[in-house]
Amino acid sequence: MTYDLYIGDRTFSSLSLRGWLMLKSFDIPFKSHILGLYSGTLEADLAPFAPARQVPVLKTPKGHMIFDTLAIAETLAQAHPKAGLWPEDPARRGAARSLVAQMHSGFSALRTHCPMNLQNAWEEFEVSENLYADLAYLETLWNYAFKMSGDQDWLFGAYSLADVFFAPVAARIACYKLPVSQQAQQYVDKHLAHQDFRQWRAMGLTKHYDPFPYNMPCASVPWPGPRTIAAAVAQGPSENETCPYSGDAVTDFLRIDGRVFGFCNPFCRDKTLVDPAAWPEFMALYSTAKA
Repeated sequence: MTYDLYIGDRTFSSLSLRGWLMLKSFDIPFKSHILGLYSGTLEADLAPFAPARQVPVLKTPKGHMIFDTLAIAETLAQAHPKAGLWPEDPARRGAARSLVAQMHSGFSALRTHCPMNLQNAWEEFEVSENLYADLAYLETLWNYAFKMSGDQDWLFGAYSLADVFFAPVAARIACYKLPVSQQAQQYVDKHLAHQDFRQWRAMGLTKHYDPFPYNMPCASVPWPGPRTIAAAVAQGPSENETCPYSGDAVTDFLRIDGRVFGFCNPFCRDKTLVDPAAWPEFMALYSTAKA
């Protein structure tokens, strides 16, 4: 039973990130399909999914089309009650749903002034009065959740749909270096280090843009997530004969610490190049001593 998820460009589409995490982080089988969010073909690409007007769109195994992230969340939670999408405790579950609804319908200043960008961060971004108000209410919601969960790492204890919906918010806080409390910053850092988030970002950075969307009149600085392992595109041969992801014969290569590793296509190579430590399949190969 496999879903089909239709998404936009990973580096910028916050709603697509939500939809992808709902499936990936709860081990629900799915296939991703990229639509032309920035290529000018989105309207035509979405035509088969009318009346959807934006990504993501979820096609269920029975062929039903769901085209809103809140609707996708509830559809998946209903279909997979044991996957843990919502907290099991009724009080936490109700609170998590409330926070998700608030995120889904509010925070207009944060959305408007801080479009999601996972490539780099911006230095000395000017925070407006309305954005300060959004950040204050965000802290109110997160503090409420942390108090209910006993100040655990995720909002309601275990990772849930509440964290999925706030993952793009964490990305915005990181990208624009928005002023938040220490506890809120720790929660943001938890998202940046989350393996699924890192994989999404790495896949997005395999694509390059000219001109770059959402440029800001600020100095560009490196992304503030976990430090990555330095890697570079290389020539073969490699020490492995098959791709760590697909098992197919290798055709593309990268070098790390003087060692050359092979992959079955440029995408597998490039997503590893961006953040090798985000990929357990590759790290299993990397941690194996060279023969």
